[in-house]
Amino acid sequence: MPAQFDLSKLSVRQFAERFRGDMIPLSNTFSYFCASVPLSEEDLKEYLEEPFAALPPSIAAVLPKISILLVPYLERGNTREKKKAEPPAADYVSIERPPEGRLSPYTQLKLGDETVLAFALKDQEVAEYHYRFYHLLARLLADQWSEDVETKYCRILREEVSADVHGEVDEPSWRLKQAMRRSQNLRTSKGFREYARQSFADTLTLYLHGICCDIDVDTGPRQLPSRYLRKRLQLIEELFPPPAGFAVFPEQLEA
Repeated sequence: MPAQFDLSKLSVRQFAERFRGDMIPLSNTFSYFCASVPLSEEDLKEYLEEPFAALPPSIAAVLPKISILLVPYLERGNTREKKKAEPPAADYVSIERPPEGRLSPYTQLKLGDETVLAFALKDQEVAEYHYRFYHLLARLLADQWSEDVETKYCRILREEVSADVHGEVDEPSWRLKQAMRRSQNLRTSKGFREYARQSFADTLTLYLHGICCDIDVDTGPRQLPSRYLRKRLQLIEELFPPPAGFAVFPEQLEA
């Protein structure tokens, strides 16, 4: 645990710049710095070692340099008086719990050629941290997906659209799917491209989270039917095989 700092009025960007030289490397791509509660050996496993061990090597190889900040709390900047043309207000690191409505579980920013991912640890479940960690990585990958990955994943989505398949993996892709379906050209529209990228990020999040942890897929009227979800996961497994010793599907665990 590092020495205590004066974190008052220190934005996440200022915090990242201030402790850039104190980052602890995990690999050539990832490093971290903890300014939250002391991390025991078990905490270190749950928050850092296990999530990284489960990351497919082909994904780790293409991600940008990433710095992870583990802090007590994150507070959203005050945006009430800001104009629309102005950039969003910065999030702040806090040792005290922010007021309701200002609490932020994570934030992301660019610092030179590095991507900084900051996570608030206090009052957060480890499972939620894992989901958010993998979701941010999935979004980074979706923003730079290769032509081959895009072509293969969009082919599956077009088959689903042609079959009028209902549902999605997560709320963001569900909303974009509904907007896309209201457009006239479902296969080539800008709406489809936006939906495809978000759908890929949401599905990849589920895939990565499932490699690391024993999770259940929520059932409900908005959930993608299991046979279509399995087909997506099989494609992602083909594109980004899990590390040796990790399984994606239950029958692989049994084997």
